[in-house]
Amino acid sequence: MIGVLEKEVMVRNAGQPRPFHEPVLLAETITLLKPGSGKIFFDATVGGGGHTRGLLAAGADVVAGDQDPDAISEVLSHLAEFGSRLHLIRANFLEAPRHFAALGVEAFDGILIDLGVSSHQLDSPARGFSFQEEGPLDMRMGPNITLRAADLVNFAPEEELIDIFRQLGEEPAARRIAAHLVRRRSERLFQTTTDLARAVEEVIPRRGSRHPATRVFQGLRIAVNNELQILEQALPVLAGLLKSDGRLAVITFHSLEDRIVKHYFRRVSQEWIDRPEWPEPRPNPAFNFKLITTRPIEASPEEKLRNPRSRSAKLRVIERNTL
Repeated sequence: MIGVLEKEVMVRNAGQPRPFHEPVLLAETITLLKPGSGKIFFDATVGGGGHTRGLLAAGADVVAGDQDPDAISEVLSHLAEFGSRLHLIRANFLEAPRHFAALGVEAFDGILIDLGVSSHQLDSPARGFSFQEEGPLDMRMGPNITLRAADLVNFAPEEELIDIFRQLGEEPAARRIAAHLVRRRSERLFQTTTDLARAVEEVIPRRGSRHPATRVFQGLRIAVNNELQILEQALPVLAGLLKSDGRLAVITFHSLEDRIVKHYFRRVSQEWIDRPEWPEPRPNPAFNFKLITTRPIEASPEEKLRNPRSRSAKLRVIERNTL
């Protein structure tokens, strides 16, 4: 995730506190989800509540979920004005549907998944997501997750680390980095984010603005939170909870996430399937949606300047066919 593990630099007035999390592609997302009075939406990753506020302000009811208790506390205090129109669930977006029945919700007019790490998580050294300040090698997005980044760095086999750095972190020097970490941990276990970052720098000297440990941290975070597998499993589950003409919007921040979303959206929006060995195209049994965004929507130059995290963001949207 290019730039996401670096400290965000946001344009703000002197002395003004940093927001818990600045939502990306806010106006574009709200416009495409088409909220309004009488509609109900699921914000699967509420974060600081920016997208949820936009949906509520447009008159819709919102069920908002997040596996991070800090995010739930933030939204409870800052969106209390909307009262019973907001329902909160502490769960990841794959686990969340088990709570819907208790809320009396069977289907949604729209669902939003905003993937990635929040500003608050990056800016809290104790969470262990960033190497900018010293913190424990944690990287868990919620307390229900038992695996920590330190467990992988200190005890995973070298080949597993290579796969994490290469496949999930997209790091070209994965093999050299993994070998170096295995040698170092035999002398002294890794304890902190800065300790790991320095070890990576010993393999890849720092050049330019991006820290050489960025991709390593990305790979570890994805592995710790099982992000790609959860996304793959959750997309069909959540898509199945949409009403007729309901929309599913997903914001991704790196190519691995975006590839999963793009392929799923393409698979469920093709009316016909054709293969070279077939005499003619056949109906697609998975065809239940139409593409709203044929190409991903990206942040404007103004937003990228204001919020560097938005530089890698891509928004894709599908709409359920009329049932």
